[in-house]
Amino acid sequence: MGLKKRNKPNAEFNMSSLTDIIFLLLIFFMLTSNLVQIDPYELPESDSQTVAATSVVVQIRKSGEMTLNNTDITAAAMYQGLRIHKAENDNPKDFTVTIVAEKGVPFSKVKDVMEAAARLKAKAILATQPVKS
Repeated sequence: MGLKKRNKPNAEFNMSSLTDIIFLLLIFFMLTSNLVQIDPYELPESDSQTVAATSVVVQIRKSGEMTLNNTDITAAAMYQGLRIHKAENDNPKDFTVTIVAEKGVPFSKVKDVMEAAARLKAKAILATQPVKS
């Protein structure tokens, strides 16, 4: 009497090799992300003459001085000043902060103003120096 062997294919998937690969990729990205350095860079020059609606203008000088709508202000009081101007604005949802920075201003100072605008959920526009032709 001949008995037939039944060879059923195994439908299971071995996940151990996949988890090893994912773990190695995770370690690789964690190690390389610490090695990435963002170098400070100069603000770009613009080649367009686009005019956008603005609610408040924040000027940053190379010396570190700031003005808010042509009024001198400290970096620490800038957030409060923006908040007051937003409260006084007719349409707070369309509140726009235009940042005018002199050439040579460190980007960290511009970033501080952008973060303050983001905390207020306001739009921020970086006005750069036009290219001289």
